[in-house]
Amino acid sequence: MYGKASICVVFVFLLLITYSIFIGSVDLRSYFFPLLQSSPAPQSLCAIDRPLRVYMYDLPRKFHVAMMDRRSSEEEGPVTKDNLPPWPPSSGIKRQHSVEYWLMASLLYDGDEEEREAVRVTDSEKADAFFVPFFSSLSFNTHGHNMTDPETEKDRQLQIELLEFLRQSKNWQRSKGRDHIIPMTHPNAFRFLRQEVNASILIVVDFGRYPRSMSNLNKDVVSPYVHVVNSFIDDNASDPFDSRTTLLFFRGNTLRKDQGKIRVKLAKILSGYDDVHYERSVATTKAIQASTQGMRSSKFCLHPVGDTPSSCRLFDAIVSHCVPVIVSDQIELPFEDELDYTEFSIFFSMKEALKPGYMVNQLRQISKERWLEMWRRLKNISHLFEFQYPPKKEDAVNMLWRQVKHKLPGVELAVHRNRRLKIPEWWNRRR
Repeated sequence: MYGKASICVVFVFLLLITYSIFIGSVDLRSYFFPLLQSSPAPQSLCAIDRPLRVYMYDLPRKFHVAMMDRRSSEEEGPVTKDNLPPWPPSSGIKRQHSVEYWLMASLLYDGDEEEREAVRVTDSEKADAFFVPFFSSLSFNTHGHNMTDPETEKDRQLQIELLEFLRQSKNWQRSKGRDHIIPMTHPNAFRFLRQEVNASILIVVDFGRYPRSMSNLNKDVVSPYVHVVNSFIDDNASDPFDSRTTLLFFRGNTLRKDQGKIRVKLAKILSGYDDVHYERSVATTKAIQASTQGMRSSKFCLHPVGDTPSSCRLFDAIVSHCVPVIVSDQIELPFEDELDYTEFSIFFSMKEALKPGYMVNQLRQISKERWLEMWRRLKNISHLFEFQYPPKKEDAVNMLWRQVKHKLPGVELAVHRNRRLKIPEWWNRRR
């Protein structure tokens, strides 16, 4: 009797174990045969909810902050959060290309990780990406801005020395630079040896002077310019539509190259309107102050194409809460995977803009209610275009690091694929 009862208990126990294994709640294989377990599949970086881990090279000061102050000495040692010089307030128009500075500063900051999209790591083996703190835009602006100046040799020599340094790095060798981040926000930044780093993630403001084989949306990040006008912090007018008495505002250089020649034509087309302000100007401290007041008192701010598709003027308009009117057929915009620019901007093709009366008539037809919607949207998103130190959650720097994170799965694909290819880039050779 007891024997039969024992057999029944054992049978029920085995039945329960079998059922548990079948539905997956018990894994005997991992208990008895741990060596047979397969390692978990690696997760895509985009699926990991943590800050991007970035290794920043300790380059000598001549590659970055020494260009901000020529009295700076290499003997001062590495740049830290404690000795980082502030961006000079008297830099004028150079500020628009200072993205490289703010990215570097954000990695030196050691505040709350929950507020940041990227944190610095000192062990390169733990890094997701590698930041190259070379102020290539400031180098162009500092060392012979006129391009024919003998001083440009200093810019060229810095690029040569940087490449020699990178090519000796095991991190660069491992990926051929694909997981390295290099800011180039001035159209002439890194102009001597740009092709040597075309596999890297470039931080650019547009693709106006880059061939597709070198820079494109698949691997690179589009950055905003750093605005040069002061942000409109207290934009709290009871009736902002009526208080902004100018319909359309433009103040800037009208003598541009390439497609930028449209600016001279627009000056003629937009003349004769009492509520349209279109003025030729150069970027001086006084002119920037005048632009600040002009944008704050205008409903719409014109952004015509210049030497390249984008310019600082667009982002000056955004932080002034002046609805941008964009006339640039080949412009690429920052953070566009998260922002719908049609919610707070108006777009005209170059062909449309050159039709006499067309653009002004279209702007007049926009209702007060529609304009107020765009104005409110500008106020809600303008913080995304602020560069500052310390960085703040969802400011421009953190948005850029988020964009870099989005590019890294493609980088990993390229690195893994390159390791096994016997005929490199065979796909591009197809007829």
